[in-house]
Amino acid sequence: MKERESFVQSAFLLTVVGVVTQVVGFFYRMMLSRTVGAEYMGLYQLVMPVYGVLQSVAVSGLAVAVCNRTAAEAARQNSQGAARLLRTALWLLFAVWAMLAAAVVLLAQPLAKWVLGDGRTALALPCLLPCLLLTGVENLTKNYFYGFGETRIPAAVELAEQVIRAAAVLGLLWMLMPLDGAHTVAVIVLGMGVSEVFSSLVLTLTRWARQRRPDARPAQTGEARAARRSLLQIALPVGFTALLGNLMGSVNAILVPQLLVLAGYTASEAMEAFGVVFGMTLPLLNLPFAFVNALSLSILPRLTECCTLGRKAELNRYIETALFSISLLVLPLMALLVTLGGGIGALMFHEERVGELLLPLSFGAALSAYEAVLNTDLNGIGRQRQLAATSLLCGALQLGCTLLLPGSLGFYAYALGTAVRSLLGFWLRIRVIVRQGGAQIRWFPVLTAPALSALLMGLTVNLLYRSLRGSGAGLWAASLLAALVGCALYLATLLAQGVNPFRRAQDSHSFSAPHSSRQRKRSS
Repeated sequence: MKERESFVQSAFLLTVVGVVTQVVGFFYRMMLSRTVGAEYMGLYQLVMPVYGVLQSVAVSGLAVAVCNRTAAEAARQNSQGAARLLRTALWLLFAVWAMLAAAVVLLAQPLAKWVLGDGRTALALPCLLPCLLLTGVENLTKNYFYGFGETRIPAAVELAEQVIRAAAVLGLLWMLMPLDGAHTVAVIVLGMGVSEVFSSLVLTLTRWARQRRPDARPAQTGEARAARRSLLQIALPVGFTALLGNLMGSVNAILVPQLLVLAGYTASEAMEAFGVVFGMTLPLLNLPFAFVNALSLSILPRLTECCTLGRKAELNRYIETALFSISLLVLPLMALLVTLGGGIGALMFHEERVGELLLPLSFGAALSAYEAVLNTDLNGIGRQRQLAATSLLCGALQLGCTLLLPGSLGFYAYALGTAVRSLLGFWLRIRVIVRQGGAQIRWFPVLTAPALSALLMGLTVNLLYRSLRGSGAGLWAASLLAALVGCALYLATLLAQGVNPFRRAQDSHSFSAPHSSRQRKRSS
């Protein structure tokens, strides 16, 4: 492997690719919703939580373990050990996938009818299995590259994969439409599999070509056992955490249409509303996660390396930098999406209901961005068990909100549950990182100042946008002008509070923990 890329280079590259991928994915969803309609979009969103649960069992824990342990082996200059870890992870993936595949094939009909609540999803469930295996190979190989600090190849493959997925799904639908709901969802899933064939094949061939040298001898029994043990020590708690999160999220997603029916909606109206929120509104709010995912992928191997080599000061700086980066970029983006996203989303999706729940859902979405980075921090410092316990508690809390709040609240109950869960999860994760990880975080520049700036920005953008629209300005012109003014105001407000995002951390010590007065007295 080549020399490790810097953190800034990796984060920037993955962010650029993530933004482009999100834009491609957003327009893909827009065209997909226009092609199949809100009801069939709701059916597709009903199937995807099952895919998320399967992926959490087979892939999520192993992917984090491969990245974590590969980074540790890279810090020790042991490329052969890293290659052995990847081979072991692939064998574990195949074993778990085979068991899951048998269960899904046998239980597809009852799962669709009694769990998902719609028999039309039964045809798509077995179609998920090839996609699951190929996604697993792709993700494990990607995280092998990330562990060595190599981001260029995975980033390029991810971008190409998204383009191929959009072309394959929309192309198949264009050739085969009109279809009923069951076959429409199955065709979408098969189109997803086409893109996974490309990405898994290209990444595997690239790994073979770039690997420095294969092992000159077969691995000894003790070495193979040690590789399995090191992977499972991370993969089991991480996979359990991902499984809990996906199960709780899936149950929430499955229950929402059924609760809407109990509240007086017809089955078709409930599925349409579900498709609007989960297929249009939430993807709009998830656009900033292109940066969040890039940051998480870039920082995990660095955290592992710092822990492996005992660099505590550098570890603290990475944790604080990650949190500040989320505040600096995600909060103003959320403010823009809440104020401008309704009109733009309605124009793109041809659905007026897109903007109705942007405000209540945005609070939980912003906190979820912090949660994603804090999850990476906890995995990087070896606190997987605490992360699993936190995820279980928070997931149960959100499920309780969905079940106990009145059904007449509709999706507002889901939004409230998401916000409460995310707020508790943020506090519990920070508590572990500070108390057990030893991190020292300055909350005013990291969170308070950006949050206040984003709030003022949102209020100003909303007022200016409404004034421009009232005076006859077009949607795009009013949105662009309001966004530019809002960004300038956000930056000015940050600077007025003494937070300079352009100052380099090593020059200003803006990400180093301040000394208390008692510590200063001791040092003097």
